[in-house]
Amino acid sequence: MDSLIAASARALAAGDALGALKRVALRDDPPALALRGIAMAQLGEHGRARELLQRAARRFESHETVARARCVVAEAEVAMAMRDFRGSTHALSAAAATLEAQGDRANALQARLIAARRLLLLGRLQEAAQLLEHSDTRGLPPVLAAVAELTAAELAWRSLRVEVARNALGRAQQAAERARVPALLAEVAQAQDALDRPAARRLSLGTEQPLRLDEVSALLASDALVVDACRRALGGGVEWHSLARRPILFTLARALAEAWPGDVDRQTLIEKAFRTRRPDETHRARLRVEVGRLRALVPTLARIEATSRGFALRPCEDRAVVVLAPPIDGQQASVVALLSDGAAWSTSALALALGASQRTVQRALTELEATGRVRAIGQARARRWQAPPLTEFTTILLLPAVLPIA
Repeated sequence: MDSLIAASARALAAGDALGALKRVALRDDPPALALRGIAMAQLGEHGRARELLQRAARRFESHETVARARCVVAEAEVAMAMRDFRGSTHALSAAAATLEAQGDRANALQARLIAARRLLLLGRLQEAAQLLEHSDTRGLPPVLAAVAELTAAELAWRSLRVEVARNALGRAQQAAERARVPALLAEVAQAQDALDRPAARRLSLGTEQPLRLDEVSALLASDALVVDACRRALGGGVEWHSLARRPILFTLARALAEAWPGDVDRQTLIEKAFRTRRPDETHRARLRVEVGRLRALVPTLARIEATSRGFALRPCEDRAVVVLAPPIDGQQASVVALLSDGAAWSTSALALALGASQRTVQRALTELEATGRVRAIGQARARRWQAPPLTEFTTILLLPAVLPIA
């Protein structure tokens, strides 16, 4: 490695992208192309960075397997920053195995962290946990240690293990201070702030109270009967039932919980559950069927009693009834939650993360754009979507697969 390449690499490691470019901007050899690509990525020019990294990987000799693998890892990180999840992860896995076999522990761990962060963005928490389970950062650069702890913290707070997340963020803070990279310090500070911002609203007995993530975790572990409108679930303590794929049952459960200890008249329940303002006898019959299904789902948690007006929720063992509402209202809340990280997402990436069709996501984006909550960048296949970062509250509970519910 010549002196200019070495100096450029040291500048990149310290977060000085412009300093790195000054040393290799006019060079066209494979190591210089790779360094230019990484520098462009740090400056936010992801398309150009990807092109440079691909050129570098093609121009390295066949026996330079480690250099090629490093280019694959860098390109995968750029793709993640672009929220481009279309490609296969086999190349990244192969690159990690090559680097591990050649003794490059740092870049092998970097590859695994990129794969884990990609899985976290897609809401696949269990797979991300398996990747991070055997990650060992001892003896590695502090920048990499900080990124590893940030990834572990995100997995913990997405699983509502708040104390574990705080401890991981504390270790990330220490590693970032040793690394002295301003962007990394800012990312750690932003993550710490998210834990202290309101994550949901508690609705009970006609009152509304904002809750931090640790307070949400305590509420879900209590003996209260909770209708969770963030994850569309019903339960308390160790017993939970997902209603994400049963929207009518969830609508009925939320309406009954919001009215507790009172009842809800049949007309209101029909309008909310079936979205009609002209109910007839068929709707009343359907309401009885759906209420029966809800009764059968939660016999150990609550009773649903018929009253002269309609129906009332009666929790077992004198439990309190609480509705855990999202920090923001609307059908498009999950889309806003994904876009609020400040990155530009494609429609296909949003659909993949949300487990919805692209057409459904396009409709949601169109409605959000009309109200000024998101904006489009680019045209046709290059179009990306962004939303301003949310500073008043955190949208952790609105992200995909916040917590698995049996």
